[in-house]
Amino acid sequence: MVPPPRFDAVRFDTYVPDPNQPSQSEAVRVLSTFAAGLGGASAAGGGKRRWFDFGKKPAAPAAPLGVYLDGGYGVGKTHLLASLWHATPAPRELKAFGTFVELTNLVGALGFQQTVQTLSGHRLLCIDEFELDDPGDTVLVSSLLRRLVEAGVALAATSNTLPGKLGEGRFAAVDFLREIQGLSAHFRPLRIDGEDYRHRGLPEAPAPYSDEQVTKAAYATGGASLDDFPHLLDHLAKVHPSRYGALTDGVRAVCLTDVRPVPDQSTALRLVVLADRLYDREVPVLASGLPFDRLFSDDMLNGGYRKKYFRAISRLTALARDAKGLVAQ
Repeated sequence: MVPPPRFDAVRFDTYVPDPNQPSQSEAVRVLSTFAAGLGGASAAGGGKRRWFDFGKKPAAPAAPLGVYLDGGYGVGKTHLLASLWHATPAPRELKAFGTFVELTNLVGALGFQQTVQTLSGHRLLCIDEFELDDPGDTVLVSSLLRRLVEAGVALAATSNTLPGKLGEGRFAAVDFLREIQGLSAHFRPLRIDGEDYRHRGLPEAPAPYSDEQVTKAAYATGGASLDDFPHLLDHLAKVHPSRYGALTDGVRAVCLTDVRPVPDQSTALRLVVLADRLYDREVPVLASGLPFDRLFSDDMLNGGYRKKYFRAISRLTALARDAKGLVAQ
């Protein structure tokens, strides 16, 4: 559980704050201080518990042991989260970094108690793309983070939604208000304002290419995949989202023909996960058909998952720009 390849070399000093957005410079300052404070024993001062402490419930820390990076897509939240991971003065094996989906998948693979035991000795747990899409995840993550905070693990997370608002518009959040408020208590919100850096000052993304151009580029590029977009969406439905990262192993470019609007929300959410994994791994995407800003319907872009969809559009557009060199001029 380490930062993905795109963020392996990022640091606080490689983050370029927008001079018109003072919250970005403030975020660097706050997170640098937070990282420096995580040296030594665990953040709660306990480190490893002693044998005679077991059976006793550890005292919860007086103040939140976490920071929560809240802001729109493209303001550099993942860059800052990965920089925090790199800056924290602890061995790699005592720091964990993963997406929210990867964290829930870890619980599924190890079981709840083993996950708590595995992560309890860590200094820091970084959770990227924090989202609560169903009540089961709400209760699971609330319980997990409570146990980790009690063990002295510091937390850091990114999301497009304030911790007290998680789940709004996606499920009956009011029925789980206690759990959501419990999650919020673990974090100090840190607002980051700004425009999408992925497109700041850059030319417009290339228009979609023809099927012939995409196919020719796929055969001319070693390690490129070539898929009809509707068939790719069908295939994603047969693979658990936790495996989407593995689908991209060894892929140097993704070539898609006949891009069209996604047919339903379940399909759209699977595509969001794939877009995130491609972006993490810096895999360019060359496509024919409709431009990526027309993938999702107006209802989707105005619904509870809208921030996920806008993030996917932003990331796919950036990857489309990266793919321009694959097409012979």
